[in-house]
Amino acid sequence: MAKTKNEKITSIEEQIRQLENQRKKLLQSQREQERKDRTRRLCQRGGLLESMLPGTIPLSDEQFKSFLEKTVANDFGRRTLEKLAAQGSGASAARPVVLAKDSGADEDTDKGETARVSG
Repeated sequence: MAKTKNEKITSIEEQIRQLENQRKKLLQSQREQERKDRTRRLCQRGGLLESMLPGTIPLSDEQFKSFLEKTVANDFGRRTLEKLAAQGSGASAARPVVLAKDSGADEDTDKGETARVSG
């Protein structure tokens, strides 16, 4: 039996609503997965930092922020990050990165083993 034009329109409108609901569910699922991935990444990286620098554990949030600003969030840290990013995320996990020694304008070294930021 042939559908009338009104029935076809109604059927197509119902399909559109169903597809829109599917789209909403997929977007919601995607956002949820992105949140889970971010949470996992933050936990892994925070744990890695604490395992490599256990002295940071008792620091307050403000002290920890100050530590990061003085040791990582500086020109040397940004250049290092740029070099790592330029190598690509896959390559950095496969092999260690060897960075050329900078001029030392924003770091003092102690026998090449540790670096501390002046200022």
